[in-house]
Amino acid sequence: MAIRKLKPVTPGQRFMSVLTFDDIDRVKPVKSLTKGKKRISGRNNAGKITMRRRGGGHKRRYRTIDFKRKKHGIEGVVRSIEYDPNRSARIALVVYKDGDKRYIVAPKQLKKGDVIIAGQKAPIRPGNAMPLGSMPLGAIIYNLEMKPGKGGQIARSAGTFCRLMAKEKNYAHVKLPSGELRIFSLLCQATIGEVGNDETVHTVIGKAGRSRWLGKRPKVRGVAMNPIDHPLGGGEGKSAGGRHPCTPWGKPTKGYKTRKLNKPSDKFIVRRRNVK
Repeated sequence: MAIRKLKPVTPGQRFMSVLTFDDIDRVKPVKSLTKGKKRISGRNNAGKITMRRRGGGHKRRYRTIDFKRKKHGIEGVVRSIEYDPNRSARIALVVYKDGDKRYIVAPKQLKKGDVIIAGQKAPIRPGNAMPLGSMPLGAIIYNLEMKPGKGGQIARSAGTFCRLMAKEKNYAHVKLPSGELRIFSLLCQATIGEVGNDETVHTVIGKAGRSRWLGKRPKVRGVAMNPIDHPLGGGEGKSAGGRHPCTPWGKPTKGYKTRKLNKPSDKFIVRRRNVK
């Protein structure tokens, strides 16, 4: 896979770049593994906007991904590497020996025809899933569970990975993509490898319309608003705001800690991500 710079036929294409999709084996997804995806546009169950600047975007179908990898001891063959509009990573269609078809997040080096397996005695190969207790120290992993059996929640986007640093009694020390060092149960399952499609971060959007295709709406500066809409709004002519940057509800936006104190998960954090 590579990045292709467009010939600037229009002003919007002046700096635009796109992925070449050389790694894609199949265009249409398996219908039985997809379902309709409702647009919520940043709204809660009451229809109120709880996250601004979301809405519109291209229509999508959701691909059901197997984050739990519960088919232990059953080999599966990778039939294709596919595009998923709902995530930055590629997905792999796996057909197991019992005929079951499932999608998984595709790691680097996984290609069509490879055989993968999940279980305690699975070999150390990209795409194979196993508990942390069965992995060697220093292993690079992704799709990591926070609770045994809950399914992978950590390191699922393109180019991300975790590293198994140490094992102590019933727990493992894992370094997360953010740099945080955290404790997980040895029963938590993860997949060997690093998530593929890592070059996606080097693409250049190039124009506002391409952001709108992704469902991202424009961002208006606080100083350009009226006083009723934002604390930085108002003033005769252009103003500098007159106070530190904040949200429309008055909370500071630079360096202000919003994480609650004494959370139950604090005991699992060995070293925070912002500690040098």
